[in-house]
Amino acid sequence: MTPLEKVAAELSRYEHALLEFSAREHNGAVELVIRLKNPELGVHTYYAPIHPRDIDHPQFPWTLQRYLYDCLHDYLIEMFVRTPQSREAQP
Repeated sequence: MTPLEKVAAELSRYEHALLEFSAREHNGAVELVIRLKNPELGVHTYYAPIHPRDIDHPQFPWTLQRYLYDCLHDYLIEMFVRTPQSREAQP
């Protein structure tokens, strides 16, 4: 099983109401891909590299879960349109 197949197989165990998870090869590395199921919202797709040593580790399913949850947090934070720290004028 290739590293990409291993990641894809593990991601197939996850189902989310709003998001889709997949993996791709990019520049010789495997990346986690997170995208909204509803593309009409115009939100970007999130890409996160997965280190080969993590894929090879015996605890890969747990490592991937933690990484996935960390990436979900980052992705949702990136979706903010405005925050109190935004530089543009506040209403």
